[in-house]
Amino acid sequence: MSLFESLKASCNEEWRQYIEHDFVRQLGKGTLPRECFQHYLKQDYLFLIQFSRAWGLAIYKSDDLDSMRYAQAGLNAMLDTEIGMHVQYCRDWGIDEQALNHLPEAAATVAYTRYVLDTGMAGDLLDLHVTLAPCILGYAEIAQWLAAQPDTVREGNPYNDWIEMYLSEEYRQAAQTELELLEKLGADLPEPRLHQLQNRFRTATRMEVSFWQMGLDLTE
Repeated sequence: MSLFESLKASCNEEWRQYIEHDFVRQLGKGTLPRECFQHYLKQDYLFLIQFSRAWGLAIYKSDDLDSMRYAQAGLNAMLDTEIGMHVQYCRDWGIDEQALNHLPEAAATVAYTRYVLDTGMAGDLLDLHVTLAPCILGYAEIAQWLAAQPDTVREGNPYNDWIEMYLSEEYRQAAQTELELLEKLGADLPEPRLHQLQNRFRTATRMEVSFWQMGLDLTE
């Protein structure tokens, strides 16, 4: 069993709650309230800023040039492309950049992002990527899950662009590259180390569940 499959298997129920969350289901059906999606988009902008810091930390935690270059590419993509695209996407949903720059972080955003950074600081590069995996690899799996559901609406769904983004070949390739690095870093792990990583992965997955719930409940 691959490391990623082992990590998922160690928290089957939490992973299912994440992938099949009611926020995701409503998004797929096109019934998610507009204000819930807007709240999610705002907090996701703040998440991306902290995510950029995590990629910077990945450079520091890397032991070889290939890993450093991969992390640098991730950081550059976040700062030069992803955040700008997210700002534009938010604008399309009636959220201007000035509003984004004055947002308070919701408790779920703080909890999740600081957990990732704290784990990365305390551990090594593998610890960091294990806590990033539910986001990077999970979103690809969520999009595929949505595409396979008979009640997912594509035509006329205001959230179809979001689904398409994570179904895209570009995103699938990015997720595959992350998966390959995760498996490389996690080869031949002793049982105690695997158990430690499973606990980290479970916590990060629980944080993802809370992030969806934050959007659904409009909590701060």
